[in-house]
Amino acid sequence: MAGSGDKKDGADLAEIRRRINSIDERIQALINERAKIAQQVGAAKGDLKSAVDYYRPEREAEVLRSVLDRNEGPMRDEEMLRLFREIMSACLAQQEPLKIGFLGPEGTFTQTAVYKHFGHSVLALPFHTIDEVFQEVECGAADFGVVPIENSTEGSVNNTLDMFLTSPLKIAGEIELRIEQHLMSKFKGLENVERICAHEQSLAQCRGWIREHLPHAELIGMSSNAAGARRARDEEGTAAIGPAVAADVYELGILVNNIEDRPDNATRFLVVGRKLLTSSGADKTTILVSTSDTAGGAGVLHQLLQPLAEHGISMTRIESRPSRRRNWDYVFFIDIEGHAEEAPISDALAELEASSSLFRVLGAYPKAIG
Repeated sequence: MAGSGDKKDGADLAEIRRRINSIDERIQALINERAKIAQQVGAAKGDLKSAVDYYRPEREAEVLRSVLDRNEGPMRDEEMLRLFREIMSACLAQQEPLKIGFLGPEGTFTQTAVYKHFGHSVLALPFHTIDEVFQEVECGAADFGVVPIENSTEGSVNNTLDMFLTSPLKIAGEIELRIEQHLMSKFKGLENVERICAHEQSLAQCRGWIREHLPHAELIGMSSNAAGARRARDEEGTAAIGPAVAADVYELGILVNNIEDRPDNATRFLVVGRKLLTSSGADKTTILVSTSDTAGGAGVLHQLLQPLAEHGISMTRIESRPSRRRNWDYVFFIDIEGHAEEAPISDALAELEASSSLFRVLGAYPKAIG
């Protein structure tokens, strides 16, 4: 009886595998069919200059939101989004890969954000500073740039905000990335860890885990997690902390996943480009605004925000920064729900501009997805 049962189980397993193979063949055929249609779209747009001329962030956001609406499981939304992002990324790269500048070096969370938003079929270009990222996008050496704007525990990245005071670039998207810190090395076993090299912020975010599991390890602050990963690659007894992409780049193994003390720690990144986008149907607008007298305190802020309140516009974030025009003069960065060109937002912004000494729409872009 046992033998006949084994044969039946084997036959059932063989049938399941045949069904999987058949599904795989259909999936592959459909992906190639999609790629051919993407080529037709490119041909229909004519002889454009580069990949950025074919790329439409608004359209991609619409497709991804439809993916979420259709998904009934068992695959998680996050995994389904990742698959479709990679398919779209590969289809677009048939024309030419997008060139994406990011705050480097390789192996950082910003690089992870690049791949989350654009997929892996892009040319990711690391730069040393946020200023360089803006400059390379401005001159056309990169199609888009990805820079950090705020962390859920550390607050705003002021250097990114300050770049918008002088840069003509526009915000073309946002990325929300959960910060997952992994312990990595070229050896196996926690007993071999003598020192941990990472950026001071990552060491601080994992201090509780380190205290519990590696209390005797020497903690060494580095200029970046990537620098720590390079040292772990080249040095015996050294482990690093950082994103999974750092382990890939520097050929390290992950000893322990997710050692961060706060699982809700996240960083928001901005995608910067050279054009304002049209509506995707679920957008956010960022404006830069100031009055002739920002030393007036609460009265000035009330004046700035009044048109938004009167038109029922939801404000999600406000930050102030020195204007660089004169001492004690400030500008305000404001995020609001909706697209700048759609009523009633367009009406509210027109009123705000009329009462402001400085007013710019920095971007109207799809909200972060996934």
